[in-house]
Amino acid sequence: MRQVSRLWLIVLLVALLPGCGYNAIQQKDEAVKAGWSEVLNQYKRRADLIPNLVKTVQGYAQQERQVLTDVTNARARVGQIQVNADDAASLQQFQQAQGELSSALSRLLVVTENYPNLKSDQSFRDLQAQLEGTENRITVARGRYIQTVQDYNTYIRQFPQVITAKITGAKEKPNFTVENEAAISEAPAVDFGTPPPAPATPQAPTPPPAPSPDN
Repeated sequence: MRQVSRLWLIVLLVALLPGCGYNAIQQKDEAVKAGWSEVLNQYKRRADLIPNLVKTVQGYAQQERQVLTDVTNARARVGQIQVNADDAASLQQFQQAQGELSSALSRLLVVTENYPNLKSDQSFRDLQAQLEGTENRITVARGRYIQTVQDYNTYIRQFPQVITAKITGAKEKPNFTVENEAAISEAPAVDFGTPPPAPATPQAPTPPPAPSPDN
Protein backbone atom coordinates (compact mmCIF):
# COMPACT_ATOMS: atom_id res chain seq x y z
CA MET A 1 0.00 0.00 0.00
CA ARG A 2 2.82 2.35 0.85
CA GLN A 3 4.50 1.63 -2.47
CA VAL A 4 1.29 2.45 -4.28
CA SER A 5 0.97 5.74 -2.35
CA ARG A 6 4.55 6.67 -3.16
CA LEU A 7 3.97 5.86 -6.81
CA TRP A 8 0.92 8.11 -6.94
CA LEU A 9 2.87 10.87 -5.18
CA ILE A 10 5.64 10.65 -7.77
CA VAL A 11 3.08 10.74 -10.59
CA LEU A 12 1.43 13.78 -8.99
CA LEU A 13 4.73 15.60 -8.63
CA VAL A 14 5.67 14.87 -12.23
CA ALA A 15 2.30 16.21 -13.35
CA LEU A 16 2.64 19.36 -11.27
CA LEU A 17 6.26 20.21 -12.08
CA PRO A 18 5.61 21.68 -15.56
CA GLY A 19 2.95 23.96 -14.11
CA CYS A 20 5.34 25.07 -11.40
CA GLY A 21 7.93 26.31 -13.84
CA TYR A 22 10.28 23.34 -13.84
CA ASN A 23 10.67 23.25 -17.62
CA ALA A 24 11.08 27.01 -17.83
CA ILE A 25 13.76 26.94 -15.13
CA GLN A 26 15.70 24.38 -17.15
CA GLN A 27 15.35 26.42 -20.34
CA LYS A 28 16.51 29.61 -18.66
CA ASP A 29 19.41 27.79 -17.05
CA GLU A 30 20.52 26.55 -20.46
CA ALA A 31 20.20 30.08 -21.83
CA VAL A 32 22.52 31.34 -19.09
CA LYS A 33 25.06 28.62 -19.91
CA ALA A 34 24.93 29.48 -23.61
CA GLY A 35 25.38 33.17 -22.84
CA TRP A 36 28.38 32.44 -20.64
CA SER A 37 29.97 30.32 -23.36
CA GLU A 38 29.67 33.26 -25.76
CA VAL A 39 31.29 35.60 -23.22
CA LEU A 40 34.23 33.23 -22.82
CA ASN A 41 34.49 32.79 -26.58
CA GLN A 42 34.82 36.52 -27.20
CA TYR A 43 37.31 37.02 -24.38
CA LYS A 44 39.39 34.17 -25.79
CA ARG A 45 39.26 35.78 -29.22
CA ARG A 46 40.72 38.96 -27.72
CA ALA A 47 43.42 37.04 -25.88
CA ASP A 48 44.41 35.30 -29.12
CA LEU A 49 44.94 38.66 -30.85
CA ILE A 50 47.30 40.04 -28.21
CA PRO A 51 50.53 38.12 -29.02
CA ASN A 52 50.54 39.31 -32.64
CA LEU A 53 49.60 42.83 -31.55
CA VAL A 54 52.46 42.97 -29.05
CA LYS A 55 54.89 41.55 -31.59
CA THR A 56 53.89 44.12 -34.21
CA VAL A 57 54.17 47.07 -31.82
CA GLN A 58 57.50 45.78 -30.51
CA GLY A 59 58.94 45.92 -34.01
CA TYR A 60 58.47 49.70 -34.06
CA ALA A 61 58.54 50.67 -30.39
CA GLN A 62 61.00 48.48 -28.52
CA GLN A 63 61.60 51.26 -26.01
CA GLU A 64 58.00 50.89 -24.79
CA ARG A 65 59.02 47.73 -22.98
CA GLN A 66 57.04 48.45 -19.80
CA VAL A 67 53.74 48.91 -21.62
CA LEU A 68 54.31 45.76 -23.68
CA THR A 69 55.23 43.81 -20.54
CA ASP A 70 52.09 45.01 -18.76
CA VAL A 71 49.90 43.73 -21.59
CA THR A 72 51.71 40.39 -21.72
CA ASN A 73 51.48 39.90 -17.95
CA ALA A 74 47.82 40.90 -17.84
CA ARG A 75 47.05 38.37 -20.56
CA ALA A 76 48.95 35.68 -18.64
CA ARG A 77 46.95 36.39 -15.46
CA VAL A 78 43.70 36.05 -17.37
CA GLY A 79 44.82 32.69 -18.75
CA GLN A 80 45.62 31.37 -15.27
CA ILE A 81 42.13 31.93 -13.90
CA GLN A 82 39.84 28.90 -13.80
CA VAL A 83 36.59 30.79 -13.60
CA ASN A 84 33.39 29.30 -12.21
CA ALA A 85 30.46 31.45 -13.31
CA ASP A 86 28.29 30.01 -10.51
CA ASP A 87 30.70 31.26 -7.84
CA ALA A 88 30.52 34.99 -7.07
CA ALA A 89 34.13 35.29 -5.87
CA SER A 90 35.47 33.45 -8.91
CA LEU A 91 33.41 35.60 -11.29
CA GLN A 92 34.61 38.78 -9.60
CA GLN A 93 38.24 37.66 -9.89
CA PHE A 94 37.71 36.91 -13.57
CA GLN A 95 36.07 40.29 -14.17
CA GLN A 96 38.90 42.11 -12.39
CA ALA A 97 41.56 40.33 -14.44
CA GLN A 98 39.76 41.12 -17.69
CA GLY A 99 39.42 44.74 -16.62
CA GLU A 100 43.16 44.96 -15.96
CA LEU A 101 43.84 43.53 -19.41
CA SER A 102 41.50 46.08 -20.99
CA SER A 103 43.35 48.90 -19.21
CA ALA A 104 46.73 47.58 -20.33
CA LEU A 105 45.54 47.35 -23.92
CA SER A 106 44.21 50.90 -23.81
CA ARG A 107 47.58 52.20 -22.61
CA LEU A 108 49.34 50.28 -25.36
CA LEU A 109 47.10 51.72 -28.05
CA VAL A 110 47.60 55.24 -26.71
CA VAL A 111 51.37 54.75 -26.96
CA THR A 112 51.08 53.85 -30.64
CA GLU A 113 50.03 57.44 -31.33
CA ASN A 114 53.71 58.37 -31.00
CA TYR A 115 54.77 56.10 -33.89
CA PRO A 116 53.40 57.16 -37.29
CA ASN A 117 55.21 54.32 -39.07
CA LEU A 118 53.50 51.80 -36.81
CA LYS A 119 50.09 53.35 -37.38
CA SER A 120 50.58 53.05 -41.14
CA ASP A 121 51.66 49.40 -40.93
CA GLN A 122 48.99 47.24 -42.58
CA SER A 123 49.39 44.37 -40.10
CA PHE A 124 48.88 46.73 -37.19
CA ARG A 125 45.85 48.32 -38.80
CA ASP A 126 44.32 44.89 -39.42
CA LEU A 127 44.95 43.84 -35.82
CA GLN A 128 43.54 47.10 -34.56
CA ALA A 129 40.37 46.61 -36.59
CA GLN A 130 40.01 43.03 -35.32
CA LEU A 131 40.53 44.18 -31.75
CA GLU A 132 37.95 46.91 -32.09
CA GLY A 133 35.42 44.43 -33.48
CA THR A 134 36.19 41.96 -30.70
CA GLU A 135 35.74 44.61 -28.01
CA ASN A 136 32.33 45.37 -29.47
CA ARG A 137 31.39 41.69 -29.45
CA ILE A 138 32.57 41.37 -25.84
CA THR A 139 30.32 44.26 -24.86
CA VAL A 140 27.33 42.70 -26.62
CA ALA A 141 27.98 39.24 -25.12
CA ARG A 142 28.38 40.66 -21.62
CA GLY A 143 25.22 42.72 -21.92
CA ARG A 144 23.19 39.73 -23.09
CA TYR A 145 24.63 37.55 -20.34
CA ILE A 146 23.76 40.12 -17.67
CA GLN A 147 20.19 40.29 -18.92
CA THR A 148 19.88 36.49 -19.15
CA VAL A 149 21.09 36.01 -15.57
CA GLN A 150 18.77 38.74 -14.34
CA ASP A 151 15.85 37.03 -16.08
CA TYR A 152 16.76 33.66 -14.54
CA ASN A 153 17.20 35.05 -11.03
CA THR A 154 13.95 37.00 -11.18
CA TYR A 155 12.04 33.98 -12.46
CA ILE A 156 13.10 31.55 -9.74
CA ARG A 157 12.19 34.06 -7.02
CA GLN A 158 8.60 34.27 -8.20
CA PHE A 159 5.74 32.06 -7.00
CA PRO A 160 5.21 29.19 -7.62
CA GLN A 161 8.64 28.77 -9.26
CA VAL A 162 10.34 29.54 -5.95
CA ILE A 163 8.96 26.28 -4.55
CA THR A 164 10.14 24.30 -7.55
CA ALA A 165 13.55 25.96 -7.32
CA LYS A 166 13.92 24.90 -3.69
CA ILE A 167 12.87 21.33 -4.48
CA THR A 168 15.25 21.02 -7.44
CA GLY A 169 18.10 22.96 -5.84
CA ALA A 170 18.05 25.81 -8.38
CA LYS A 171 19.82 28.83 -6.89
CA GLU A 172 20.38 32.43 -7.91
CA LYS A 173 23.42 32.97 -10.11
CA PRO A 174 26.06 35.67 -9.58
CA ASN A 175 26.34 38.31 -12.25
CA PHE A 176 28.81 40.80 -13.62
CA THR A 177 28.98 43.96 -11.56
CA VAL A 178 28.74 47.15 -13.56
CA GLU A 179 30.00 50.32 -11.87
CA ASN A 180 28.88 52.39 -14.82
CA GLU A 181 25.66 51.37 -16.54
CA ALA A 182 27.04 52.76 -19.82
CA ALA A 183 29.72 50.06 -19.69
CA ILE A 184 27.09 47.52 -20.79
CA SER A 185 26.35 49.27 -24.06
CA GLU A 186 29.60 51.10 -24.87
CA ALA A 187 32.78 49.29 -25.88
CA PRO A 188 36.18 50.76 -25.06
CA ALA A 189 37.45 53.07 -27.80
CA VAL A 190 40.38 51.44 -29.53
CA ASP A 191 40.45 53.19 -32.91
CA PHE A 192 43.25 55.75 -32.90
CA GLY A 193 43.83 55.72 -36.64
CA THR A 194 41.46 58.55 -37.64
CA PRO A 195 43.33 61.86 -37.81
CA PRO A 196 41.69 64.96 -36.30
CA PRO A 197 39.89 67.27 -38.74
CA ALA A 198 42.08 69.91 -40.33
CA PRO A 199 41.53 73.47 -39.07
CA ALA A 200 39.47 75.69 -41.29
CA THR A 201 41.42 77.97 -43.61
CA PRO A 202 40.93 81.63 -42.55
CA GLN A 203 39.19 83.75 -45.12
CA ALA A 204 41.05 86.67 -46.65
CA PRO A 205 39.77 90.11 -45.54
CA THR A 206 37.30 91.76 -47.91
CA PRO A 207 38.94 94.75 -49.78
CA PRO A 208 37.33 98.16 -49.29
CA PRO A 209 35.02 99.37 -52.09
CA ALA A 210 36.62 101.37 -54.92
CA PRO A 211 36.08 105.17 -54.71
CA SER A 212 33.29 106.65 -56.82
CA PRO A 213 34.34 108.42 -60.10
CA ASP A 214 32.42 111.52 -58.90
CA ASN A 215 34.86 111.93 -55.95
